[in-house]
Amino acid sequence: MDDGTFRFSVGSFRCVTVSDGTFPYPVGAFAENVSVEQLVQELRNQGRPTDHVATPYTCLVVDTGRHRVLVDTGMGPLPAGFPSTTGRLFDNLRAARIEPDEIDTVFLTHGHADHIGGNMVEGAPAFPRARYVMNRVEWEFWASAPTLAELRIADELKGFLRAWTETNLLPLRDRIVLIGGEDEVVPGIRAIAAPGHTPGHTALAIESDGELVLDLVDTVLDPLQLIHPGWVAEFDFDPAQTVATRQRLFDRAAAEQARVLCYHFPFPGLGRVTKLDGGWQWEPAAGA
Repeated sequence: MDDGTFRFSVGSFRCVTVSDGTFPYPVGAFAENVSVEQLVQELRNQGRPTDHVATPYTCLVVDTGRHRVLVDTGMGPLPAGFPSTTGRLFDNLRAARIEPDEIDTVFLTHGHADHIGGNMVEGAPAFPRARYVMNRVEWEFWASAPTLAELRIADELKGFLRAWTETNLLPLRDRIVLIGGEDEVVPGIRAIAAPGHTPGHTALAIESDGELVLDLVDTVLDPLQLIHPGWVAEFDFDPAQTVATRQRLFDRAAAEQARVLCYHFPFPGLGRVTKLDGGWQWEPAAGA
């Protein structure tokens, strides 16, 4: 993992998580419905810093043998004034011996800046041979020039999200492939409707030879939300739906004993969830 990559398999599929870097968020960003004091105490109990939450951005490449699929493209390089801690995706792909023109499918789970920032390079698609795939509801939401009034964030940040979309998502309009919430992306990879974080936020089921990984993406943003599944983030478009989706997918993961991938969990973001006292418990994958 020293090179920002982590390899694992799902049946016959060869997979690698690829880091785009990390970003320091304010402590309250991922649990806006509880007090900062409670958050600080929870972080302290876990031996974590209490002045910020350092959050990984972890993309995924799945080589099915027939297709090479990239799930999300990270934040990309941030403009001046932001920490220069992201934009590592392409260096880390090459460290994993994966070139951009070897990717034939880019699946975009939702339109937030930290998932679409590597779509374009100098105004052209960064993955020149790939078809870009996205949930239709999600695409139409961002294409409608939303006000983002539902988000409990500063107007400046709303403006940044819209601008990042205009630069890194909407230019794909002539080559984007739109799918439904439960459609197949490629054989062995199927969309799972996971709305709440955004209107068309989409998780993935990756299945081969009887093995299953559920890529829950931003259904959950921090391991504390496993312990406290009712905690919601200021970025969650519909908090009540976010919690309902979280409970449904966590229950499925636990019932099916599936491995789980979480985009913002400590790298490489792979592990399992088990039921624990009204919530769940995170068990990182061996070797992670």
